[in-house]
Amino acid sequence: MAMTVDTSSAWTRFMDDARERVAEGASLETRGTLTRLTGLVLEAVGIRVPVGSQCMVQMPGHAPVLAEVVGFSADRAFLMPAGDIHGLSSGASVVPAAPYIPMPRLGEPPRPVQRAGVLRLPMGDGLLGRVVDAQGLPLDHGGPVQDVVSEPMGRRQINAMDRDPVREPLDTGVRAINALLTVGRGQRLGLFAGSGVGKSVLLGMMARYTRADVIVVGLIGERGREVKEFVEDILGEEGRARSVVVAAPADAPPLLRMQGAAYATAVAEHFRDKGQHVLLLMDSLTRYAMAQREIALAIGEPPATKGYPPSCFAKLPQLVERSGNGLHGVGSITAFYTVLSEGDDQQDPIADAARAILDGHIVLSRALAETGHFPAIDIEQSASRVMHNVVSRGHFDLARRFRAVYSRYQKSRDLVQVGAYMSGSDPALDEAIRLQPQMAGFLQQDMFEAASMDHSVAAMAAVLDH
Repeated sequence: MAMTVDTSSAWTRFMDDARERVAEGASLETRGTLTRLTGLVLEAVGIRVPVGSQCMVQMPGHAPVLAEVVGFSADRAFLMPAGDIHGLSSGASVVPAAPYIPMPRLGEPPRPVQRAGVLRLPMGDGLLGRVVDAQGLPLDHGGPVQDVVSEPMGRRQINAMDRDPVREPLDTGVRAINALLTVGRGQRLGLFAGSGVGKSVLLGMMARYTRADVIVVGLIGERGREVKEFVEDILGEEGRARSVVVAAPADAPPLLRMQGAAYATAVAEHFRDKGQHVLLLMDSLTRYAMAQREIALAIGEPPATKGYPPSCFAKLPQLVERSGNGLHGVGSITAFYTVLSEGDDQQDPIADAARAILDGHIVLSRALAETGHFPAIDIEQSASRVMHNVVSRGHFDLARRFRAVYSRYQKSRDLVQVGAYMSGSDPALDEAIRLQPQMAGFLQQDMFEAASMDHSVAAMAAVLDH
């Protein structure tokens, strides 16, 4: 016996349910269907949402999985999951994660329109002293984050002509940087180094000693072990009290690693817009690019330089340009981005791209680190592009003379060490040899020692007058 379905009653029930939801102020939602899972990419049909929207992949008997739309092809949407995809199968529902926005009552002003699926994460003073993940959830077992509001991650770009130029020096507490690579408030610098040469320790020194109202630390794609060590051992209680730490370690999905970098930048923008001076430390920009590479290759984008698709090089300036001085001089974000040089190759594609879009670069040398010289800053390869705008003429001349004397010795070091140089042959080299011990001592600094800007300049002058 054939079974008949009363389609009219089913349609009536659907319409009654829709009217009830509209009356309650809930928005009607579209539902898609999961049709394919390849690697980390989910493919869904029947849903049309903009790129960047958040969706929930729902499977009966399993917790929903948050995913972000990263591309589309015809009627297929490509999504990248932000959680564990274990248990998903074909036919799962894909629903836009639209916020519930009640309809205004009669006489009330209209509420602002919010695009469905826009990612909103907690921002506010309640984040100070806390360690959170890329979704704003606490990792430090300190209970729920209080005194925060949910704000959209996307922000309007600041017109380049509305930003104040970098004119004010910033004291980082690191003698070599203050004297020879002076940082300006609102500058963006790269910390270029291979693995294991002291990047994290140098970041911790700047976090403790830099004169900033708020410090935002983004630990992106690094080892999970380093998160707790950085917070407890390197940052310390004093530095943590005025810091926000956003952690997205290496085992997090690539979407969360990218989101963690964007979230750390958005938190810094939140405090900058309140008129505060923010220090943004991100470790590392390379892991951010690698996460974008994983996503781009997974959805079919062709590789370009060393396997990096073109979108990687487009994403870097979009992230970096969000830092800097605020609108009409209100607040600032001074940013340090670590860049991992694979095999200590300074011509690595990401390192080369980052050097071009940043306002300076500080190179850490493995050769110096192997001799116990810390921080292992190679002042010959490092440069601050705004130093001449933020220091006095006397300071700039001292730094230039220090560099010249130091470089003169480095170029002839092999001759001196093997005894092939005869004293008196070159007066400039004789001076460099005489000052070398004092210069090496000046460039070294203990991680628990702070050096103010004035002390750094005076110490540099004392070395040259020795």
